[in-house]
Amino acid sequence: MIELSRGRRTAALVALALGGVAIGLTEFVAMGLLPDIARDLLSQEYAQSSSGAVARAGWMITAYALGVVVGAPLIAALSARLPRKKLVLGLLVFFAAGTVASAIAPTFDLVLVARFAAALPHGAYFGAAGLLAATLMGPGNEARGFAIVLSGLTVSNVVGVPLITRLGQTAGWRAAYLVIAGVFVLTLLAVLAVVPEVAAAVDGSPAAELRALRTPQVWLVAVTGAVGFAGFFAVNTYIAPVTTDVAGLSAATVPWALVAVGLGMTVGNALGGWFADRDLRRSMVIGFVAMIVSIAVFSLVASTPVGLFVGAFLVGATSLYLGPVLQACLITAAPGAQLMGAAVNQSATNIANSLGAALGSVAITAGLGYLAPARVGVVLAVLGLALGVVSFAAGRRVHERVPATAAR
Repeated sequence: MIELSRGRRTAALVALALGGVAIGLTEFVAMGLLPDIARDLLSQEYAQSSSGAVARAGWMITAYALGVVVGAPLIAALSARLPRKKLVLGLLVFFAAGTVASAIAPTFDLVLVARFAAALPHGAYFGAAGLLAATLMGPGNEARGFAIVLSGLTVSNVVGVPLITRLGQTAGWRAAYLVIAGVFVLTLLAVLAVVPEVAAAVDGSPAAELRALRTPQVWLVAVTGAVGFAGFFAVNTYIAPVTTDVAGLSAATVPWALVAVGLGMTVGNALGGWFADRDLRRSMVIGFVAMIVSIAVFSLVASTPVGLFVGAFLVGATSLYLGPVLQACLITAAPGAQLMGAAVNQSATNIANSLGAALGSVAITAGLGYLAPARVGVVLAVLGLALGVVSFAAGRRVHERVPATAAR
């Protein structure tokens, strides 16, 4: 634990969390602006079929998610020996540049490329900033450290995403992304000013980080997160058309639906970080069961305004409860390569983002309606629970064999 005054430590943690705010904006604003993006970039398709154009615009979200999947382990391996603060600053520069490119790209295809590029530092940021926060807080606070950085993402969904979504609806979606780029620059300046220097792990190396990928338990937990979390993204990706076309509310109500999701995420993230540091296995089971129930409730009641807001809150809360839990599981599975473990969690989460958005798009395109992705989400969450149980059983068998091997 680094010796800092209480005020300096708080300021440093807030600066790192501000990066989470910016990432939440760049990742989730598109979900509320899909109809606007489709009207602008896919105008001919939109004139023929608004739902078809919105479904295709959903590939922006998929492209971003795939960028996270590729960038997280790659940057984690290449940056193993970099001091954490320098790594975080470099990633913020990359974020700002990629977000500006997203705002000014003239065609849908180029926007997809820009969104992919902008996402490359996503996983490495949460990994490096989360480890940095955990170091500032001291031993035994790993899950809470990551929860603090993730809290920026939840605050973003409560306040930032609705505000930027409204800005995008009135001033254009490109203006929204330029503002987001400004938030990344603000974060860069804050980190530069108040976050202390923290050296990389003494034994850190690309080889050590990559060795974590040889551990079957790491892959089991990653697949658990990728499949289970896809249930959340199947719902959240299409929250805008559910609000307007299913619940019958105006487009101006979409930001308030996002607020409901964000409030739930804030509550769930705080609870998940606290419980994960106490009983990891029980926390995962409780989280997945609660997610299954909440998504099922959403699919049944979101056609009414009250049901939409209550369901959105519950889906956000139960999903983000699992965020620190899965992060702690991966760090436990890869103790000698914490940066890779943290990055793989972000890859898994964004495979979930890609998978949920894509399967939701398929369901909508098949003519099953805007609530069909939620029904798909229930199935994905059930599969996540099953995989979580398998991963813990496999991990227990590994731990039981270690003492026996050592004794010989």
